Amino acid sequence: MEVKLEPLLLPISDAAKALGLGRSKTYELIAAGRLETVAIGRRRLVKVDSLKALVGACQ
Repeated sequence: MEVKLEPLLLPISDAAKALGLGRSKTYELIAAGRLETVAIGRRRLVKVDSLKALVGACQ
């Protein structure tokens, strides 16, 4: 039995692709507090839940 896990965090470039936006606009959303990120070491990752919440708020 194979368990398939959904990612909880995405790199900013992947989050931008998932939203269909450019990296600059994605950084603007992060700066505005509309996307939540987590710093792990030197990496900054976007929470998948915040992507879903952003898309849900736009509908």
